[in-house]
Amino acid sequence: MLKGVHSQMISDILEEEILKGELTPGTRLSEQSIAARFGVSRTPVREALQNIASRSLVERLPYKGVIVRDLDTDRIDMMFEAMAELEALCGGLAAERIREDELNRLERMHLRMSEMAAQNASRDYEAINLDFHSLIYKSCGNEDLSAMAHDMRIKLAPFRKTQLFRVERLQMSNREHAVIVQLLATRNKAGTQEALRRHLEGAKLSFSKARS
Repeated sequence: MLKGVHSQMISDILEEEILKGELTPGTRLSEQSIAARFGVSRTPVREALQNIASRSLVERLPYKGVIVRDLDTDRIDMMFEAMAELEALCGGLAAERIREDELNRLERMHLRMSEMAAQNASRDYEAINLDFHSLIYKSCGNEDLSAMAHDMRIKLAPFRKTQLFRVERLQMSNREHAVIVQLLATRNKAGTQEALRRHLEGAKLSFSKARS
């Protein structure tokens, strides 16, 4: 087994290869072949495939195994649309219910992300970006809605994070976060909802440009 190889690393590599088109739609992902490629047992491979399946990048078909899905543009647009509405719902409630300690944490996250954006550290930014949005979900005070937003974010994660690798989108994302934090701090429900919708629309457009 290669040192340091684990299921998350395998899923990250496969995910990137699918999004870049190196693994084309219809390609069968064999557990045995992937295990041999990375020098691991089938257990982490099985976990990796389950992970990317949860993000709608592959699907299990009877008698065929795990197959790379076609990244249909309309389907991806619908996922961004659903995510935008879920984030808007969470953000609107968070504007009414967010606690001071949660708001302070959100502001500290934004400061750290601003430093990373200035350095174009997209991977570090993306990691905190997940925590930033997750805290907004939690702050809405509705566990069911928060869970729905989290599950949708997992499906959309590959498409959201790749658009942050574009320098101009990274900078724009950070500016949009500044607006969101300010609107939450002033308890502006409608403004927060609209800012989050625009934030997701910007992410969708950036992803679309990267694919074209």
